[in-house]
This record gives sequence, C-alpha cells and structure tokens, in this order.
Amino acid sequence: MPVNRNALIRYKTLDKCLQNRYRKWTLDDLIEACSEALYDYEGIDKGVSKRSVQADIQMMRSDKLGYNAPIIVVDRKYYTYEDPNYSITNIPLTDQDLSHLSEAVEFMKQFQGFSHFRELDGMVQKLEDHIYSQKTNTRPVIDFEKNEDLKGLEHLDFLYQSIINKKALRITYQSFKARQANSFDFHPFLLKEYRNRWFLMGRKKKQEDIMILAIDRIVKIEHSEKRYRDYPGFDALSYFKHAIGVTVAAGKDPVKVTLLVSPKHAPYVLTKPLHPSQKMVSRDSNGAVISMKVQHNFELEKEILAFGDGMKVIAPDSLKQSIRYRLKGAVDMYDTELSEKGLVKARKKLKKQGYAKLNQLYTSREIRKILALLDPVIDPNGKTFACRRLLQEVPDLSSALLNQNMLRVIRTIDPKAFLTKAIYFDKPPKANWYVTWHQDVPINVNKKKEVKDFTSWTEKSGVISVCPPLEINQRGFTIRIHLDDTDDKNGALKVVPGSHQKRLTDEEIRLITTLSNPYTAEVPAGGVMLMKPLLLHASAESKTEKRRRVIHLEFNSRELPKKLDWAERLNLEFPIE
Repeated sequence: MPVNRNALIRYKTLDKCLQNRYRKWTLDDLIEACSEALYDYEGIDKGVSKRSVQADIQMMRSDKLGYNAPIIVVDRKYYTYEDPNYSITNIPLTDQDLSHLSEAVEFMKQFQGFSHFRELDGMVQKLEDHIYSQKTNTRPVIDFEKNEDLKGLEHLDFLYQSIINKKALRITYQSFKARQANSFDFHPFLLKEYRNRWFLMGRKKKQEDIMILAIDRIVKIEHSEKRYRDYPGFDALSYFKHAIGVTVAAGKDPVKVTLLVSPKHAPYVLTKPLHPSQKMVSRDSNGAVISMKVQHNFELEKEILAFGDGMKVIAPDSLKQSIRYRLKGAVDMYDTELSEKGLVKARKKLKKQGYAKLNQLYTSREIRKILALLDPVIDPNGKTFACRRLLQEVPDLSSALLNQNMLRVIRTIDPKAFLTKAIYFDKPPKANWYVTWHQDVPINVNKKKEVKDFTSWTEKSGVISVCPPLEINQRGFTIRIHLDDTDDKNGALKVVPGSHQKRLTDEEIRLITTLSNPYTAEVPAGGVMLMKPLLLHASAESKTEKRRRVIHLEFNSRELPKKLDWAERLNLEFPIE
C-alpha cells in the first residue's frame, strides 16, 4: 500500500513520541508533535487534524504496513507502546518490500559498467546481499571491508554538509608528530577515502597550498566565522593523477618507477594494478617487470614494502635506496631482539668470567641518533678524546641510550642498579690511544673524604675517584656501548677471564698477563661489552684508519652494607627505575 511523504513523517514522529516513556503523551500532545514535524520538514504551517492522527494510530496498529504496533492507552488518556523496546524502524522487511527492493536492484544493475554509475557497484552488491539474507533468513554471503572503530567517522556528515553548503571551519588538529593540538580556520572542498581512512582536503588561506587532514586526528571541529573561500578550479582526478594514496607534492614531476615482481606475486599485481598508469614491460620465469608513472611518496613505499621479498625496485635509484634503508631497518628490529635465555646466560658469564658480550642492542637508526647527539661533544680539532661528564653535558642522550634492550640488560643483571658514571671515548685512528693491563676502580664521589676501608684515591680532570672494598666492588658492573665495529686491528679490548675476583698487585698483574691467554672482545656497532670492575683488560694500538667510539657506563647496586654509609656520597647521574 503506497504511503505519501506527509503520512510517513507523521508515523515516524508518533513512533519517536511513543518510545519516549519519560513523558506521558495525550492525543493533543501527539497532534502538536506531528504538526511541528510537518512544519520543520515540509514547511506546512497548517496543523494536523485530530482525525488524521487517530487514523495514523489505527494504521500503525494494523498489518497493512507490516507495523502491528502495540499501541495502548493508559488510564484512558495516555498513549504508549506496550513493549518498551518496540519501534517501527525495527520491524523486518515484508515480502512486498523485498520484492520492490529486488526490482530496484535489478534496475540499478543495468547501469553497472558505465563510467558515470561506477560508484553504484558496491551499493548494488550490498543491497543484493541484504535482500538475499532477508529472503532466505541466512547469514550474508558478502563481507565488505570496513573499520567501524576508526576515529573521526562521527565528523563525516558534518564535513560533508560543510562542503556542499560552503561553510568555513574552525578545526583543532593534532598530527601524530605534534606534541599538542593546533587550532586554525580551514576551507574544505573534498572528502577522500583511502584504505578505509578518511581525509579532508582544503586550504587555510586563499593563497596557501592544498592541505590534507586525516579526520581521525581532528580533535574538535565547528563552523568558523570566516567567509568561505572556494577553490572552483580544483579537479580531484587531475590532482591525484600521478599519486598513490593521498600524499601529493604540488609541482613535483612524476617519475617512471620500474619494479620486478616475483612469479608468486605477479598475478596479484597484474590483476590489481598499483596505479592506473601501470604497464607490463616483460614477463618470464623470473617474474614480471612493470612500470608506472607516479610521484615518489610515502604510500608508494608502503605498497612496495607490503610485498616484502616479492618485489624489487629497479628504478629510480632514489626509490631503491629508500626501500633498501627501510628493509634494513626492519631486519635490524628482528636482529636486536633479545631472548630471555641469552640474557640469563650473559648474566651468569659476567658473574663467573667477569665479562660477556651482546652483539646487537641498538639498531642502525638508534646508533645514528646517538652519534648525532654526540657530535658537538668532541673537539673537531682532535685535541679532546673523551667526555667524562657525558649525561650532564648531553642530557637528551639518556633516553636514546636507555632503549628497551638496555633496560632489560640492566634489570637482568641487577634490578636495583643505578648509574654512577657515563663517559664517552672517541679515539681517532691517528691518536693511537691505548691502555696497558689494569683493573678499573669505578666509583665517583663529589669530594674526597676519609672513610674506613676506602683506599687508592685518585683525581683526574677534577673528578675524584675512590676504590671501595672488594665486597662493594663485586656488586658493580660496566657496560661499554660500541658505536663502531671494533676488532683487534682498531684497538679492541683484551681481557683475562676470571681476573675480577680480587684486587691484584702490579706483580700479580704482570705474572697473570704473561702466563694467560687473553680474550679479544670484538664487538660490532650497536653491541655492548659487559664487564666486572676488577677485570684485567688492555687495548692495543690501532692498526687501521677506523674509528672506535665507545660510551662507558658504570653501575652499582642499591643493596649495600649500611655500616659503610657511603652511597649518599656517590655522584649519581640518574637511577634506573
């Protein structure tokens, strides 16, 4: 049975009123609500008659429209639904409705394949699937990709209405890189979806370049008092012609990208091109070579990286190097993964032998960041080879050094460890800086003070050191972070395993190093050397032109005998919490 637009507005209004159980609805109240709704939606100023509303209620109660609404009258005066959860919007589609929808779908399918109606394809399939599931009372057989939890979807309709009504916006926005949100006026003209994420395109000012904002990073949005500035010459098809994704560099020419796709992945790329300009150059047993004309942007790199070892960049070289750099960084993340078994083994070896090695604690990217922070520290003329108050001079370095791997190492060795000294050594090849066999005494203090059982006070460059009793020294440990590959040819440390158990005399050191077979600690860049304080060690002169940059961290434990009462005099740089 056909229903006119005005009647449908009244049915929806009555349904909304009867669902509201916080108010008692008389017939006059329902008449007034229907009259207001018709005025708001259709501009009809003439009030709805009592007879019309009564007829509407009877129609909703009947089966003519499939509603069968359980409308009752309470106290012979107030209208409501007997079932508090009922709504005419929740009723299933009738056979007649499904028949009409099927006809509509068949009609729209006639337009599939035409360029002007290409946007209908997905909608037709969704409707067809919904009708099928309703008719057969079975689960849907099509599952479209969706991301219902994506932030910012609640802004879509507001943004859409703002664009078509040409309204300027006041947006509070925080990108992933920004520390805090920023507010600005914005003139939007396009909504774009890419990989289930929505983006808003527009400009801040008339003369400025086009900006693309991710709607999931919009913190707040409202209409602006600024007059809307349109961009009538914008053509989305031309703008994104040479781009994959949404990142477009204005004025940047596209480049010819040539890719080799493995035989396993070639069918996927050939049946679903990465870009409309994609062409197949050749195909054989080694795979397929494809080319396309696009800008080099972030999304292009993501597409290539998604294929892993199934795709190789042939040209241009800039893209090839960028992908190589990213893949190397990805491998670094796996290579620097520490196992619990390996950490426990290193702790036991440190305790028994006095040393242990862990080859990769830092990725290449982390090493570059550390070196960038250290760059201003050393004298460029080569007159200064060490920085003995490293974290006081470069406080930002602490977060770079204390990555997750380093914290795990420290906590595995001693959960209550704290840092007592941080030194940076940069030994250029020409300096030929080497040290003879010796034992380290690692504790720094603010000033010299006579304390029982403390001996061997020394002072270097204004820093006073003291050798604590053996009992305390055994609790300490040193971590040497290697920023360059270190081997026997560029002055790698040589150590005598097990020599850390006691403080040795000069004669004992000479005898032990003469008769023993020292171990050469070759450590790659990003690796660390763990040492006990009294471990005998030395370094030889460098035989190559390679640098050997090392950060030397000394730690001790909070579990100290109270009777010695010396911990408060330590020159602590920061605790490891």
